[in-house]
Amino acid sequence: MSNPRAHKLADQIKVIVAQMLERRIKDPRLGFVTITDVRLTGDSREASIFYTVLGADADLASSAAALESAKGLLRSTIGKQLGLRFAPSLAFVLDAVPENARHIEELLAQTRSADEELAAQAAGAQYAGDADPYKRSDEDEDFDDEDSAEADERQ
Repeated sequence: MSNPRAHKLADQIKVIVAQMLERRIKDPRLGFVTITDVRLTGDSREASIFYTVLGADADLASSAAALESAKGLLRSTIGKQLGLRFAPSLAFVLDAVPENARHIEELLAQTRSADEELAAQAAGAQYAGDADPYKRSDEDEDFDDEDSAEADERQ
């Protein structure tokens, strides 16, 4: 949908469908539906309308049936309000974004708990060897002192 006209039509269709669902469609099966996105094909003949439903799975199924039954009225209203010669055919698609977001939140919570466990284990941890693994023998220290004395003399 790189066509600017198609993008503008999609936005207008989104607004019209949302208003129709709020004001004119009086189906008792229709739950709390939110229109999240509309995508048009390049020739503006088909529109995919993405929606979410707040509630349980039963509300989801009944809202899907209500949207399918109201498809004809919505399509004719879209054609009239936008003045289109050919009103696009409508396809309602359940939006997967909320479920994906919930899954990501669960993964983040698992990661946080794993990080907390690791931090708790690291809090009581000690080094495997000495605190300074690079201890030198007494001969090495004498040699280092001589080198530093020669460097001081040169300056």
